[in-house]
Amino acid sequence: MDHAELFRRIMFARDRVYRLYAPTPIEPVLLPSGRQAWLKREDLSPINSYKWRGAFNKMSIVLGESPGRAVVAASAGNHAQGVAAAAAKLGCRATIFMPRSTPEVKIRSVRRLGGDAIRIELVGDTFDDASAAAREFMEREGAAMIAPFDDPEVIAGQGTIGDEIVTSAIRPDIVFLEIGGGGMAAGVACVLRTYFGDAVRLVGVEGEGQASMTAAMDAGEPITLDRLDRFCDGTAVRRTGSVTFPLCRSMLDEIVLVSNAEVSTAIRMLWESARIIPEPSGALGMAAMLRFERDGHLAGAITPLTIVSGSNIDFAMLSLIARRAAIGATAHRYYEFTLAERAGELVTLLESLPPLQIVEFQYGKTNASEAHAVIGFEGSDDELTELARAVESLGQDARPVTGKDRVEYRVIPLEPQLFSIPVYLSIDFPERAGAMLEFMHRVRDIANICYFNYQYTGEAEGHSLLAFEFASEADRTEFLHRIEHMPMKCRELSASDLGMDRVEPVH
Repeated sequence: MDHAELFRRIMFARDRVYRLYAPTPIEPVLLPSGRQAWLKREDLSPINSYKWRGAFNKMSIVLGESPGRAVVAASAGNHAQGVAAAAAKLGCRATIFMPRSTPEVKIRSVRRLGGDAIRIELVGDTFDDASAAAREFMEREGAAMIAPFDDPEVIAGQGTIGDEIVTSAIRPDIVFLEIGGGGMAAGVACVLRTYFGDAVRLVGVEGEGQASMTAAMDAGEPITLDRLDRFCDGTAVRRTGSVTFPLCRSMLDEIVLVSNAEVSTAIRMLWESARIIPEPSGALGMAAMLRFERDGHLAGAITPLTIVSGSNIDFAMLSLIARRAAIGATAHRYYEFTLAERAGELVTLLESLPPLQIVEFQYGKTNASEAHAVIGFEGSDDELTELARAVESLGQDARPVTGKDRVEYRVIPLEPQLFSIPVYLSIDFPERAGAMLEFMHRVRDIANICYFNYQYTGEAEGHSLLAFEFASEADRTEFLHRIEHMPMKCRELSASDLGMDRVEPVH
């Protein structure tokens, strides 16, 4: 199928897709620099993604040719919702195979949209497993397969997004298009290229660990990825389509890869700027746009645009996204410091570093003479560069550990048998730079920190779990007296509260 034939099909698709739902809006958003960009809000569709377009277009054609025919589909979520909504509208029977790992929010949405018109079969752990089961069903039952991306009529349905862009008052000069299997990117690119020619720069965007279109471009044909990162689950496609590949190759100017951290940053930016929370795959385009802006590649662009392609996010992912995201013009860096295991050492270390916001402490005493503490800092590029210089100038054992497994999984050793006359405290403190350091200053002369567990949560009040040890019972008593008069809320915990009542401390 060539460019002209796809464009013809997209024009016919316009007469079908709007029987189901109305067009979605295009809205402005301010990037961190203050530059205005534009968002095509597919997340505002009734299924919170664009997938209804291709599914309804294809199913309308199938049922027009064979009324009453059953349909089958495989999907990790958004395509399934499109098929379900189309089945309910068209009054057909649809069987939808979904991986057992599909987020529950998407399964519930499929059931809600499809009602009695659909049956869900949870099969295997991956889209490939669900797809294989769907094909077996198709052959056994004679059902029509509704492909998620690699079908001319599905691509044509997705291409109506491009038609809505060109008929709006917005004339973009650079457009960022998310790529999973390539259906949306091919369809939208076809329309934009037809109307705007080379006046628009079309940038495909893939996640670094799921770049099946990039792999196909490099190989000259679709190939199957050995491994697949599913953080952006809506675009996690192991093999790009045989139909979408030549279309994307001929119409896209380039394809860029973005990291999960960049995607998380884009989600954070969209929330802070416009109160939008897309699913990770729906923020790929914004992640690329932010990188282009940061690197000066938007310098000549007047009207950048991207598609917020979906917002069917599993609520449980929000904590992971927040952890990975840079905040505004800031980012996170983690260092592991080796310190002497004695009172006041951590305070001395922090005093020697720039006063940046601390977003995490991970430390547990494992050695009588040596401590290994992981500290996470937040700051701008310039501030983090200054931090790196300060760390290097310390002349002590310190190493960057950002992204390391120990940090990501918060592996904090806890060996209370090494603690001498311990006190365990839950401490709530104002979430601002230096607040916890003020507390530590007041007790540094009598208490040694032997456990520190804190992570930034975005609340106005920070919450931490600390263990302190003392050289004598007198110091312990003095410590408890001092904290009674501090403005921070301190709650003493027992060893049994922490499940350590069977461990004998060192005296």
